[in-house]
Amino acid sequence: MAKRSASLNMSDLAARAGVSIATVSRALSGAPGVSETTRERIRLLAQDLSYSVSPTAARLARGANGRVAVVTPDLAHWFYGSMLEGIVSALRDSDLDVLLYEVKEEAERRRFFDELPARRQVDALILVAMPISRDEQDRVELMGVTVVMAGGTLGDHPHVRIDDVAAARQATAHLLLAGHERIAMINATGHWTLEYAAPGARLRGFTEALEDAGVPVRPDLVLHQPWGSLGGAEGMSRLLSLARPPTAVVTFSDELAFGALRTLRRAAVPVPHTVSVVGIDDHSLADMVDLTTVHQPVTEQGRVAGRLVQEVLAGGSAGSPHVTLPTHLVVRGTTGAPPSGHRKDTPPDGPPGLA
Repeated sequence: MAKRSASLNMSDLAARAGVSIATVSRALSGAPGVSETTRERIRLLAQDLSYSVSPTAARLARGANGRVAVVTPDLAHWFYGSMLEGIVSALRDSDLDVLLYEVKEEAERRRFFDELPARRQVDALILVAMPISRDEQDRVELMGVTVVMAGGTLGDHPHVRIDDVAAARQATAHLLLAGHERIAMINATGHWTLEYAAPGARLRGFTEALEDAGVPVRPDLVLHQPWGSLGGAEGMSRLLSLARPPTAVVTFSDELAFGALRTLRRAAVPVPHTVSVVGIDDHSLADMVDLTTVHQPVTEQGRVAGRLVQEVLAGGSAGSPHVTLPTHLVVRGTTGAPPSGHRKDTPPDGPPGLA
């Protein structure tokens, strides 16, 4: 077998094969656009010359950087960490490197989109569950790279998400089927200036489920609390202070549910015998506190986002660019039938309070 010359490079291999450098790069990297006959001839020649393609040289030959920028609002939170885990696992076996940008504060997000530090350095941009303004979207378009949204949507760009309306409907329908009618919702607000789509979508799912069951939506049973366990605790306190508290509560997220459960425990209100609680997301700690919740596949959304990037970079388009992954109810110990005095066959003027 021939020995590889110390100076042998992709240009030399292309000259010996009688093809362009770009064709050699595509043939050895497995990229499309090369006939199988040519691909096999180049592979055999490279094998004979003991040549292995340099990833950097291959990227330069096809005019690519070989990098993907991932922009996330938070690295510490379990949701974004799980999403990132999925993205990295999907890209691990590719020759794509990941550049990570955290834009936790509003000013950081604005600065990122004003300066676009990833410009001319990456082939693709993955935005993780974050809202961007119309102006910021226009600036991203000017980058001229593949853009994928993980955990949401962004115009016609490839995306992967869940149906937040359906998730809230699943949570609410579970309580309705158990016999509850006085069902409250603790929805989420935040410090962000741009509107997240999920709170509005989950509120819509909650109200649609009640309306479909012929149960009136009571404004005093719909609260908007700061996102997080403290907001859930405060929201549950407000609900318990009502003359007729709810017998069941749907929370925007499991973190809000954790706070609600803490308030109920401290108030010595039995769960689920007096008040049932359902979360959404299936947080990694949900099983530890026996929380009934709606599971969303967070890590899988990240994997799909990574695969979408690879599909677009390899072939110019993704087979299914808009992906909605299913959610499902996980029944645990925080939900059950309402107290006997609050069942559906109880007259409207039945026993008040939480007895």
